[in-house]
Amino acid sequence: MSATSLLAVFVENKPGQTARITKILADANVDLRWVTIANSGSFGVMKFLVDKLEAGLQALRDKGLMVSLLEVLVVETPNRPGALQSVADLLGRNEVNLANCSGFVANNRAILILEVQELALARSVLEKAGLRPMTQEEMLRL
Repeated sequence: MSATSLLAVFVENKPGQTARITKILADANVDLRWVTIANSGSFGVMKFLVDKLEAGLQALRDKGLMVSLLEVLVVETPNRPGALQSVADLLGRNEVNLANCSGFVANNRAILILEVQELALARSVLEKAGLRPMTQEEMLRL
């Protein structure tokens, strides 16, 4: 399977939460490779790609936080205008709902992190289109 696992932390939306969560991870010697934070009023979700998944998960749980693993697909796309649109269109035409998406460019490589419920279907659709989902190890080497 070529899914990537993220830590997803459910937290109250208040000042100091990001510092609190990232300190727990830093104290556990867990390196952050990617982060996104989204809130919905009083609460939010922080998602992290980390180098030491189990250590991060345990450190956060030990502090009483609500944390889970979130499986996502990560694909490298051409670094050009319309790349995200073509992936979104491909998924939509194949009845795969793109629940959340983020992306970045590293070393002139465009990387999309895709959250979908239908992981196997999405993986199959992407692979048929020539987009190979990256492994956890490949993501950590970026």
